Amino acid sequence: MPANPLGVALRNRRAGQHLLAWASADLQAPQNFTLTSPAFEHGAPIPDRYRGRIFGANVSPALAWTQPPHGTAELVLVVQDPDVPIGKPATHALALGIDPALGSLSDNALAHPSPVPGVRHGKGPLGRRGWAGPLPVRSHGPHTYVFQLFALAKPLNLPGSPSLAQVTTALAANDLLGRARLDGTYEIR
Repeated sequence: MPANPLGVALRNRRAGQHLLAWASADLQAPQNFTLTSPAFEHGAPIPDRYRGRIFGANVSPALAWTQPPHGTAELVLVVQDPDVPIGKPATHALALGIDPALGSLSDNALAHPSPVPGVRHGKGPLGRRGWAGPLPVRSHGPHTYVFQLFALAKPLNLPGSPSLAQVTTALAANDLLGRARLDGTYEIR
């Protein structure tokens, strides 16, 4: 398949890692537990099974974490793509109310509504809730999908389906006990 001229033209345009929730000065905390996936290694490609779909199922990858810091009441997951050719990273998942004692989420646990009790979704791209898998512009180059897991001392208790801005503001006002990160990549050539 020939290269997509739009992807080639935008290849050097990227929102940037500095705009991730992870990079926010208000969300700094020790990286004192680990986030992994049985589907891919840190920094490795995300399998096609988890690719985004315009129509049809978006299957989120399974995730697992080591014991979060003592006193963690809730985990919040933010998945962002900082390589989109627009002004800010695209949000691919925003999940609140994750029980730290679970230790993991199975494949498709980030579907909307979540099959995991207590897990709620904030608003992602275009108001979508739940997982929106990788679907970068063809020929734009590899995109990094950053899974950011934040450990909170107090539940957020945000009503409805909050936006990323509402969640990050609430995270900054909470006691962040720790955080973990997992990066995967995806490219459509």
